[in-house]
Amino acid sequence: MALRILCILLAVSLLASPLAADHPEHARHAMVAAQEPLATDVGVAVLRAGGNAVDAAVAVAFALAVTHPSAGNLGGGGFLLLRLANGESTFLDFRERAPAKSTHDMYLGPGGKPTGDSITGWRAAGVPGTVSGLETAHRKFGSKPWAELVAPAARLARGFPISYAFAKSLESHAELLNRFPESKRIFLRNGKYYEPGEIFAQPELRRTLERIARGGAHEFYEGETARKLAEAMEANGGLITAGDLKSYRTVERKPLTGAYRGYSIITAPPPSSGGVGLLQMMGMLEGTNYQDNGAESAAAIHFVAEVMRRYYADRSEYLADPDFFRVPVSRLLDKKYIAARRSTIQPGKASTSAEIRAGNVALAESSETTHLSIVDEKGNAVALTYTINGGYGCGVTAPGLGFLLNNEMDDFAVKPGEPNMFGLVQGESNAIQPNKRPLSSMTPTILLKDGKLFMVVGAPGGSRIITGVLQVILNVIDFGMNVQDAIDAPRFHHQWMPDRLYLERGFSPDTIALLKARGHTVDSASSVANVEAVVVQPDGWLAGGSDRRAHGKAAGF
Repeated sequence: MALRILCILLAVSLLASPLAADHPEHARHAMVAAQEPLATDVGVAVLRAGGNAVDAAVAVAFALAVTHPSAGNLGGGGFLLLRLANGESTFLDFRERAPAKSTHDMYLGPGGKPTGDSITGWRAAGVPGTVSGLETAHRKFGSKPWAELVAPAARLARGFPISYAFAKSLESHAELLNRFPESKRIFLRNGKYYEPGEIFAQPELRRTLERIARGGAHEFYEGETARKLAEAMEANGGLITAGDLKSYRTVERKPLTGAYRGYSIITAPPPSSGGVGLLQMMGMLEGTNYQDNGAESAAAIHFVAEVMRRYYADRSEYLADPDFFRVPVSRLLDKKYIAARRSTIQPGKASTSAEIRAGNVALAESSETTHLSIVDEKGNAVALTYTINGGYGCGVTAPGLGFLLNNEMDDFAVKPGEPNMFGLVQGESNAIQPNKRPLSSMTPTILLKDGKLFMVVGAPGGSRIITGVLQVILNVIDFGMNVQDAIDAPRFHHQWMPDRLYLERGFSPDTIALLKARGHTVDSASSVANVEAVVVQPDGWLAGGSDRRAHGKAAGF
């Protein structure tokens, strides 16, 4: 009897242990992993009704603009990476652009000090790209009627029950939202905060969505929505004009491709810094056998952190909008260059960021975002990451329109050489110029095994997106974890400057002590990105993982 009780207690202990396997969601036909459950359900419904992965992505993105307004948006921008079942792939860049009135030093005050206007208020917003990007994706690759895909978001805007997480998110951002009358009225109910379970209705946003359903992107960029937004900008000292909106275009780019340990990688090109970062860091890890030290070991963390440090030094100097700066992508990913960077890593000793500068690359060659990963029944795959930058963007809700505006202008180098809101130090290559797109960390990525779809992954998380996505991929490939365990495992982050190795909770005191002994300055991190991923298992079933650091959901059928 005593032995039986002991066995039961041991089983319970293993189930409760953070090291115990946690099963992902499984589906035979199609899968959606997104940052908010109601939006996930919208995507699954579209797929069940015969829609493809792009249809579902469009519907989920519009739904997130309603149910996850801290990041889901009409007033921001992002990237969509698509791999079709026939093997073709493409990348849609609908990143925000700097308004035509923008100038190099527009956010510097007396003495050259940043004023903070790139973070909060009307002047912080870049020209939104989301509606253009979603329509471009639908026009080129969608199958369901546009209005049918916008309709679920409009219905949700009539009212949905607020979750505990959403209620607390609104309350925690009250200081920002209180500064702007429309935001205070809509999201804070003029100081009477929403309680979990109460119905949250957004009539202005519903009407905007209904206009977009009828008139598409043209309505947003040239119709009533554009007119109201431009008028509000002019009245409040903002920079975006009717001309900026009318001239906005989504750009289709060729994805970056690479390989790691027998897997093919399809990822984001500039103006994302994420794809270059992912490929460069994995290139430095290839062949080192760092993984033999074991997941979450001090030796493995040390080596990966040193790889991160070197990439972020390069990022500060060489990454920017390729339409304005000749980004030396092939040289940054050249095997000899990567080997040279790898050779400077000492297994038992941390570098200092002061000594690790950007590498010598000749230029001769031509914390708020959200992500969704979708695989449909035919094997089409979408990784879509979009953002308004900080949580609830610049805090401004456009009067009569119901959506928040981004503060994406802070993703430029407001003052080259000084850190932005994420602590990133950036160079002159990413300085402000009219119509330029700011450098991004968004890293939507698709992996193949033997030419077949294997993984769809991405994340929100500011400068920590790249390292978060990297670690989930490494956990799956190098450490053999299932997708949910790979996401749940504690993560770490190093971005060169500041010279800190940030660790989430969950690493052992012995591991931390060993990292400090190697010379790392260790600091704590509440979160290193929030990853959403889908993996195709060897048996053909889909496994979906949603990050429990956030409040999303993976589901399928």
